[in-house]
Amino acid sequence: MAMFNSTGILETGTNDSQVYRCTLKEQFKYILLPVSYTLVFVFGLGLNITAMYIILFRTKHWKPSTIYMINLNVCDTLYILTLPFLIYYYADKNDWPFGELMCKLIRFLFYTNLYGSILFLSCISLHRFLGICHPMRSLYWMNRRRARMISVGIWLIILILQAPILYFSRMRHNYNNNNLVCHDTTIKELFNDYIVYSTVVMFLLFVLPFCVVLVCSGLMVKKLLDPGDLREPMSQRSKQKSVKMIVIVLLAFMVCFLPFHVNRSICYTFRYLDKHDCNLLLLSNNIYKVSRPLASLNSCIDPILYFMAGQSFRNSFNKKSTRKSDRTLLTLQ
Repeated sequence: MAMFNSTGILETGTNDSQVYRCTLKEQFKYILLPVSYTLVFVFGLGLNITAMYIILFRTKHWKPSTIYMINLNVCDTLYILTLPFLIYYYADKNDWPFGELMCKLIRFLFYTNLYGSILFLSCISLHRFLGICHPMRSLYWMNRRRARMISVGIWLIILILQAPILYFSRMRHNYNNNNLVCHDTTIKELFNDYIVYSTVVMFLLFVLPFCVVLVCSGLMVKKLLDPGDLREPMSQRSKQKSVKMIVIVLLAFMVCFLPFHVNRSICYTFRYLDKHDCNLLLLSNNIYKVSRPLASLNSCIDPILYFMAGQSFRNSFNKKSTRKSDRTLLTLQ
């Protein structure tokens, strides 16, 4: 079976005398990835630190959605802190100076963030769905104790299913340019096993949650369009909050997660089937590389979910401003 080597060249054979058929030029990624990761690092770190501060110090009464959001925030922050290593790596044209242990950890944290974000966003969507479509049943399911238990369960699932990444991720010496390469997938000897593993993980941690989000979003939209739900004065504000949440969650899935998984699957399929069309291989590989920064972009979109759909942080600042105004008036009196 044909495989890519670390320089982006498709190679065949299993002995030392490799036969190269398709040269995949990837020079663009040495500009695209450092620039895009730098932007995600700067904006994502600022947004997530702000969101974490508001959740921890400005939110007095934590709701189940707040618990899911702080877990989402921690997941994104841990990933963002790894980006400087990748920025240096790709800016230095695939020369990894940080050792194999750090290589494994960086790749592990990327996929932990990716699927952690997917699962916690799915929980937020499901939580809002129960509140809108099944308000009585939500009284049993929507409480902080269950939210904490679900969050612990999600972390356990992610850590268990992503643990093989620590095995598949390898660092190898590239004799063509004397670089040390931290493989994004795995070495060619393990690629067949990696394909099976990544396909199973994608189905369990992306396809199934994505279906849940789509179904919940569709049912919520149907419920919100029912004029009978707008009889109470507070219903309009609640509707606007729910619409914002639906839009942001779907945006994260459609912009960040869906293109990444679709393009990665197409690229891996061409590599696995060993089709002798270098143009298709080049196109699929380049599109996949372009979609990788989109997957990282979710670290910037996730905090916006709290800023736009959440009300507690605005209320806390409004109350603080009101108290200051009251004190000023009393002083003047």
